[in-house]
Amino acid sequence: MRAGNVLIVIGLVLLVVGLVVRFAPSGLFSWFGNLPGDIRIETERTRVYIPITSMLLLSLVLSVVLNLIARFFRGE
Repeated sequence: MRAGNVLIVIGLVLLVVGLVVRFAPSGLFSWFGNLPGDIRIETERTRVYIPITSMLLLSLVLSVVLNLIARFFRGE
């Protein structure tokens, strides 16, 4: 597959994911960003949010999905 086609497919997948997240029912993704291990520090003048667990989960899911896609296109 050519690089241009791969970029088009990636763009379409990102568009679909973005639309699903944007127009999903209200509580569907409310858990994301509020997992145990996500650090939230709020003071009177400062708010700091470090989503460690959420980003680890996202990284794991993306790694699995991209590896499955790569195997599909390699024919293994």
